[in-house]
Amino acid sequence: MEDLQQKVNKQRLPKHIAIIMDGNGRWAEEKGEDRLFGHFHGVNSVRSIVEASAELGIQYLTLYAFSTENWDRPQQEVDGLMTLLVETIHKEIAELNEKNVKLHVIGDMTMLPDFAQAELKEAIALTSNNNGLNLIMALSYSSRWELINAVKNIGFDVKAGKINPENINQETFSQYLSTSNFPDPELMIRTSGEYRISNFLLYQLAYSELYFTNTCWPDFKKENLYEAIIDYQNRERRFGKTGKQISHIEHGS
Repeated sequence: MEDLQQKVNKQRLPKHIAIIMDGNGRWAEEKGEDRLFGHFHGVNSVRSIVEASAELGIQYLTLYAFSTENWDRPQQEVDGLMTLLVETIHKEIAELNEKNVKLHVIGDMTMLPDFAQAELKEAIALTSNNNGLNLIMALSYSSRWELINAVKNIGFDVKAGKINPENINQETFSQYLSTSNFPDPELMIRTSGEYRISNFLLYQLAYSELYFTNTCWPDFKKENLYEAIIDYQNRERRFGKTGKQISHIEHGS
């Protein structure tokens, strides 16, 4: 693992990594356990990846923890997930502060149970002075919800005369998204062998490098993150330009 970490180029780290943490349920079922067993073990991977990101100097890490579609799962699983979420955050606050991690949440918080909302608000307040890794939890989040919400709010502001429709551009639109305070992810990782974005940061991932791995989330540890970052660093990010143009920009010519 140490050798793999040393292969990561610290000068070319992605500023923002986003992860779809997939495969908890399948991992548990393959072991003959219920799905909550997988979610419980997935917490260890969250701890490991947050620690690795903080150690490397990653500035932003977004974890897709619970989508708006997940509310349609069996009630027992949803209730168990909410309880696990609250218990985990409560236990991890001291660790987050020790590692200088600042917690943020994006998503429709109003859909969360009151006890979960209260715990999250407290955790956000208690880590608000930290200035290391920004840990962004996407909870009760979906990109289509976010985009529709942004359009509604832009409509309200146009109606109120706060903005001129003719002046709306990408920068304006970005300010109405849940992620307005964060840069777009350069790297998006999805575990468990699924090749979908699943309604996650659809606008923000426009030019992200996508990395898919067959490893289920409970088995995804530090070395897996290093592998993903090394793969990212071996790619050429062109943003619609040619490789030759990028080379000229990088070399200042």
